[in-house]
Amino acid sequence: MLIHIDVTMSYRLDLGRSVLLAIEAAQTAGQSVLSDRLDCGGAWPRHIPGEAGIGRRIHIGLDGPMMQLGYAATVDVTRPATALEPLREHPVHDLPAEALPFLRPSRYCQSDMFGVFVARRFGALSGGTKIAAIRDWVGQEMTYVPDASSSATTVLDTFATREGVCRDYAHMVCALARAANIPARYASVYAPDVVPPDFHAVAQVWLEGDWHLVDATGMSRPDDTVVITAGRDACDVAFMETVQNAQFVAQSVLVSRGNTGAAFG
Repeated sequence: MLIHIDVTMSYRLDLGRSVLLAIEAAQTAGQSVLSDRLDCGGAWPRHIPGEAGIGRRIHIGLDGPMMQLGYAATVDVTRPATALEPLREHPVHDLPAEALPFLRPSRYCQSDMFGVFVARRFGALSGGTKIAAIRDWVGQEMTYVPDASSSATTVLDTFATREGVCRDYAHMVCALARAANIPARYASVYAPDVVPPDFHAVAQVWLEGDWHLVDATGMSRPDDTVVITAGRDACDVAFMETVQNAQFVAQSVLVSRGNTGAAFG
C-alpha cells in the first residue's frame, strides 16, 4: 500500500537554536521509502542513526530563531495485517539480543509495577492471544482525551486516570506486555486514519521471531502504518527535542493512501 506523507513545522526557538528531530520514514522491514524530500529552510541537517537501529534522526543547527521545515515522502508499506492471536511468545532464555532490552522497565513504562495485575487479568492467556487481550483491554478501559497528559505523565498516572492520547495508549500496552515477559517497544509512526491528523504512537511486541505493531487506539493497522523509529518509550523517540524552549507557531501532518504523490503544502 502506498502511503503519502506531508509535514510542515514552524517553531520559534530560544537561544541555542539546535533541534533534534525524528520525522523521516524509516527504511526498515515491511516498508520501503520510494521518494522523500526534506526542506530545512536553508539550515543544514546532520543525520544520526535512530534508536534500536531503526530509521534516523536529524540534527539541525539554526542561524536564526525560526525553524521552518517541510518533509514529504511516499512509502510502500508491504507489511501484512497479521492477526496476533496465532503468534507464539518466546521464553526469556530464547530471546535475541535485540528484544531483551524491551523487557525492562523504563522512564515512562514502569512495567515492574504491573506483574500482579497482569497475572490476575491475563494470566490464563499466552502469546499473541495475551497481547490481543491487552490491546483490547487498553482500548476499552481508556478514553482518548486530548491534553489529558503531559510530557511528565507515566503509565502509572495513565492506569489511574484511564485517559490519554496515543502516547499513553502505547505506554500502557508496552508496560503490560513487559510485565507478561513479552518484549515491547514504543514506535513513532505515521498513519492515514489518525484523528486529529498528527504524529502517532503505537506499540511493537516481539512474537514468533519478529516485531508486530499493536495500536490500542484502533486508529492504525500494520498494513497502513509507516514506522519512523522505535525505543523504550516516548523519551527515546520524541519527534522534536530542543535544549531550550520551543514556541509552537504552526504544524501540519497529512497522511494519505493512494497513487497521488505527496507535495509540500
